[in-house]
Amino acid sequence: MNRDLAAEIVDLHKHYYLGEITVHALKGVSLEIPRGDFLAIMGTSGSGKSTMLNLLGALDRPTGGSYYLGGDDVAQMDDDALSDARNRLIGFIFQSYNLIPQYTVLENVEVPLHYRSEATGGREITAADRARIEALADRVGLGGRMDHKPFQLSGGQQQRVAIARALVNDPEIILADEPTGNLDSKTEEEILELFDELNGDEGRTIIMVTHEPGVAKRAKRSIYMRDGLIAGEGVFPG
Repeated sequence: MNRDLAAEIVDLHKHYYLGEITVHALKGVSLEIPRGDFLAIMGTSGSGKSTMLNLLGALDRPTGGSYYLGGDDVAQMDDDALSDARNRLIGFIFQSYNLIPQYTVLENVEVPLHYRSEATGGREITAADRARIEALADRVGLGGRMDHKPFQLSGGQQQRVAIARALVNDPEIILADEPTGNLDSKTEEEILELFDELNGDEGRTIIMVTHEPGVAKRAKRSIYMRDGLIAGEGVFPG
């Protein structure tokens, strides 16, 4: 793999079996994602964009083709190596936030740290970890709410917790699945400004699924998908 690339997929296929029916979610997709890229993925429901994001996040394995992440082919990794690469290299941000309701802000942000391998710092939460969590909470505007639980926060605040959680392991790649879909326009702009900082100032690679052309325009480039294939580049006609 070219070391200037954060990720590369080559002739990627993914199919699922629903009884006797085979669903071809991806039909041979190839894509290079340079380090420091900000890529928007668009497409209608069923186009393959969510399957693509799951594969890029190493949450699933391809049926065929290759996916190179951190120099290694994901399809060839065993489960332990895949989990380690996912935890070390990727931060996830979801539309539904995926916070643990009984955990505080602090505890939710800590979650990825408990899955570190010994090679990347072990699973014990250290003073340095706590200092980083506090700094991230301040950065996303939640420094005074560390002991709050999700039900005590607005949607925008919950998304900020999710962003801090995605950053706690200092990932190279951030995957965001409709990160502004549940937010009002003011909070959406604040979250996108934070993405601009993470990408432009810090050089993190961001891969974002969105159905909103205005949000996609904040990315450096965009692709749109149709019927399990990349149908073109530019903002998807919304």
